[in-house]
Amino acid sequence: MASGFFAVLDDIAALMDDVAMASKIATKKTAGILGDDLAVNADKATGFMASRELPVLWAITKGSFLNKLIIVPVALLLNYFLPIAIQIILVLGGLYLAYEGIEKIIHYFLHKKDDTHETEVSRAEAMTEEEVIAREKSKIKDAISTDFILSVEIVIIALGTALEQTLAIQIITVAIVSILATVGVYGIVALIVRMDDAGFRLIKKSDAKGWKNKLGEILVKSLPIVIRILSIVGTIALILVAGGIFAHNVNFIHHYLADHLTQLPSFIPEALLGIIGGIIAFGLVFLYKKIKSAVAS
Repeated sequence: MASGFFAVLDDIAALMDDVAMASKIATKKTAGILGDDLAVNADKATGFMASRELPVLWAITKGSFLNKLIIVPVALLLNYFLPIAIQIILVLGGLYLAYEGIEKIIHYFLHKKDDTHETEVSRAEAMTEEEVIAREKSKIKDAISTDFILSVEIVIIALGTALEQTLAIQIITVAIVSILATVGVYGIVALIVRMDDAGFRLIKKSDAKGWKNKLGEILVKSLPIVIRILSIVGTIALILVAGGIFAHNVNFIHHYLADHLTQLPSFIPEALLGIIGGIIAFGLVFLYKKIKSAVAS
């Protein structure tokens, strides 16, 4: 009886060792996507009044958890029964990410004067309560949609690192990476968007003197700069992630890059692919809107 109990403990310990190793490898493989996820979602979680930042971020976080609850079992089932479907989903998701990146660039150049964090917040403060709620719902929906695509990429990469393991290890590994991705990314985003609030508190406690006052001023003045940097990094990340998806999941592109462009750093062809894919997707969406508008009128 005792020997059987200890045998079970040995099996559990061996399983945990395998899970820990697989999770470590999967986390390393997804580190780049997690960095992109952080940049993209920090950008999408800003531009609200201070009192609404954390509630909006919490709503996005819950949506991210729900995304992964849907994606993880579907990815495991598709990987077992229909592996090609994962590639198709990834490519469609890549087109969406590329579109988002190009759309942000075009929006920046067309609305350059109004494209600031302060203007966004001022605009939010001038809105009625109904307009604020509608705007929040729209931005939350947009953020959750983008998170869904990035989550698919994270889950697929994590699953790919554990394909040679048993089904139990695959499930636990993907679940661990998914939880760490959500908690880690949105925890850091929460710290970023509350930088100015922490700075104001330090200034208030310091009576406008000493190191606390200087640190508070740095935090307050740094937030718009950090948001601008994250906005730029997030846009670049969308295009690079999309390009990486095309490069690794569209066979003729993958083979062409492997045969002809091995001498170039991988981010260069991936950036070009992301830009081309984004322009095509943007053009198709623009054409669809024009046709829809013409039909409606």
